[in-house]
Amino acid sequence: MRIATVHRARATAESQFGPVNLSLPKRSSTADYAVGDWILVDMSTRIPVRRLERKTTLQRRTEGGQAPQLIAANVDTLFIVSSCNDDLNVARLERYLALANEAGTTPVIILTKADQVEDTGPWRDQVSGLQRGLEVVTLDATAPDAALALAQWCAIGQTVALVGSSGVGKSSLLNTLSQKATDEAQLTGSIRESDAKGRHTTTSRSLHRIAGGGWVIDTPGIRTLHASDLSVGLDQVFAEIAELAPDCRFRDCTHNHEPGCAVRAAVSVGRLDPDRLERWRKLADENRANTPVQSGPRGNKQTKTNGKRS
Repeated sequence: MRIATVHRARATAESQFGPVNLSLPKRSSTADYAVGDWILVDMSTRIPVRRLERKTTLQRRTEGGQAPQLIAANVDTLFIVSSCNDDLNVARLERYLALANEAGTTPVIILTKADQVEDTGPWRDQVSGLQRGLEVVTLDATAPDAALALAQWCAIGQTVALVGSSGVGKSSLLNTLSQKATDEAQLTGSIRESDAKGRHTTTSRSLHRIAGGGWVIDTPGIRTLHASDLSVGLDQVFAEIAELAPDCRFRDCTHNHEPGCAVRAAVSVGRLDPDRLERWRKLADENRANTPVQSGPRGNKQTKTNGKRS
């Protein structure tokens, strides 16, 4: 079976026979499972007896949380949903890209509400250069041809997950991909005209069948996404900085004030966008502060962080 929903005290799964309400084993909790997990279940008791190894794991640290919070598992493609309006925030999208890269999923940026602007070109231009090889799709999430535009990532055997702020059209896109009947459709909400912000309509993560044969995981809007536990994920987003760093005079160069910094030299001659460098600095500092490290003598090591930054 595959975990379909995870709530505070219960979980459900999809099986070949349909939805199943699970009974959790003793000394386990719903925090041990992520939507998208594959599990082996004793059908007589409906108790999971084994969780299969995850291919990919999407997770994040929350303010004050001791362990990362599971977002979804076994995701092939992460649809990072924004919209062609004032909600679009490149710094936030870079955070999502780093999250996707670190998990080993393929990120695709989906710009919704394309039907509400005369030209989507300026919106695409803002995001297409955020990562090398990044796919960007503009669409109307409620239009039938939206599913066709995303079909290559939604085939049989594929799992996609939807992430993004509230009000950008994730629930509308889910309804389009899954072709749900009106009485089964996810609730959708409007955005405020004053600031293009939306209200939460999805309150928990859930797994749904895509009409084309794949699976889609819907997630609630994330208000704050802290940078933490990132290694290769950040370097993939900011590849132009990662490639210049070995040419700096100092191995631990922060690209801020050190002499002989190849990264700042590239900025000074116009080869590197100074705004990109500033956003990299913020994420790198935040990641360093939020990522736990072990210190102390062998056999008595303690895990600690330097404190949250955002």
